Amino acid sequence: MSVTPNLVFDIRGLAKTYRTGDVEVRALRDVTLEIARGEFVVLLGPSGSGKSTLLNILGGLDVPTSGAVLYCGQDLAHATEAELTAYRRHHVGFVFQFYNLIPSLTAEENVALVTDISTTPMAPGDALALVGLTTRRDHFPAQLSGGEQQRVAIARAIAKRPEVLLCDEPTGALDISTGIVVLDALARVNQELGTTTLVITHNAGIAAMADRMVRVTDGRITGIERHTQRVPAATLSW
Repeated sequence: MSVTPNLVFDIRGLAKTYRTGDVEVRALRDVTLEIARGEFVVLLGPSGSGKSTLLNILGGLDVPTSGAVLYCGQDLAHATEAELTAYRRHHVGFVFQFYNLIPSLTAEENVALVTDISTTPMAPGDALALVGLTTRRDHFPAQLSGGEQQRVAIARAIAKRPEVLLCDEPTGALDISTGIVVLDALARVNQELGTTTLVITHNAGIAAMADRMVRVTDGRITGIERHTQRVPAATLSW
């Protein structure tokens, strides 16, 4: 399969089936999608629709049952565990619903954990500045609000300068006003660093801030909506 210039992900006929005893669950069914470099994409769908499964495969945390998924030409579907580990370490940043910060480390020290294993890292202070937390760099997680902790998690994810930032319900544990601040931080990372960003959510109101909204239902892509103009996070309502 040839590599299309400026294409980060090329997904063709992707399927994922889980088996527990005699029970078979088809989490993804014939998913075909292209993600361009620097795009901000929202994957929208209800719980159980397959969004997280797709994100996990794109992040090298899982492998498909069938189909192809290429990252800049690299075949993730047939990669070895060592190749997937290297892919996750050097090319992907993850942001989850829960922040997973180490309580005994300051915000800056939490970010520094990632820079220690990166080849061309961003300075922890610069990563925190990008998400608006310069004045909170010496605070411990218990001294930070939920939104601030999530922004530390974003800073940690981007400090290794990943090509791709994958976010699984990053505002799911936050109220609306705090969630908007977090989404604004993600938009800033995407625009200023050019990081290809995928955000999965069940919240349709978030979709307007993306270049594209991809609707996922029952393991299939059931709609794609392209936005000619992205709406600022501060104007979102849901």
